Amino acid sequence: MPQLVRLYLVSIAVGLALALIFTALLLALDVATLRHLVTATRGGWIAVLMLVFFHTILFSGVQFGIRVMLMARRDGPRGGLRQKIRRPQAPALASVAAPRR
Repeated sequence: MPQLVRLYLVSIAVGLALALIFTALLLALDVATLRHLVTATRGGWIAVLMLVFFHTILFSGVQFGIRVMLMARRDGPRGGLRQKIRRPQAPALASVAAPRR
């Protein structure tokens, strides 16, 4: 399996775990009386499934973005104050014959 596909699948798995934890905390802490809305209405489980699904998309996308950005190479100058200061060189004098008028 290609490395990028494996990275994406791992990001989805981490995003699913985070989504389950986040949705469980939302229901356990009864944020905005969400637990009451889910348990008191018929078909409230669909809302929970939608919360888990969309939070999985959100958290897996964030995980994938973070992992891809951490894969950046560390070659060359890194910028900031770590760059060496280059002193400007004196301009070289060159003699050029000017055409006569």
